[in-house]
Amino acid sequence: MNVQTNIRGAAPVGYIAELDPIEAGAVIYLRLWCAGSETRLKMISDFEIVLGHEQGQKAIKAFDTLYSLCVHHGRRPLLHHQVNCKCLGADESCFANFIGYASEGNREDALLIATNLIRPGMAAQLVNLAQDFGIALRLMTIKLSNYHNKTTTIH
Repeated sequence: MNVQTNIRGAAPVGYIAELDPIEAGAVIYLRLWCAGSETRLKMISDFEIVLGHEQGQKAIKAFDTLYSLCVHHGRRPLLHHQVNCKCLGADESCFANFIGYASEGNREDALLIATNLIRPGMAAQLVNLAQDFGIALRLMTIKLSNYHNKTTTIH
């Protein structure tokens, strides 16, 4: 890996606000996971509060394994911006699209992206994990939207 590769992976390509909730969640939780143990606990708490302990732990385990595969079998490091940064990096955009496709059940496109992230022999496993995590994000989005709609309705 050279310096130019690092620059490209972190290069801003947009803003998180331009993503749909699933993709934005994927990027935000990637950043939280990578920022340290304190922010990982925040991530775990979010999933357990919204999905319940068992489903929350299942989502976290899927993400942990997914991230671990990217680290240990990645073609190069998966780069990300700081937790509060409004920019969207190139690698983060790729990761967001990957999780988005997987959460929709669009396995072919997810698999194509997965082969860019890690060695091809591990790509199918990565897609399965991304699907589990993406579906959890989708469920969280629905539950939070339903909660928000109930609390803002005026009778």
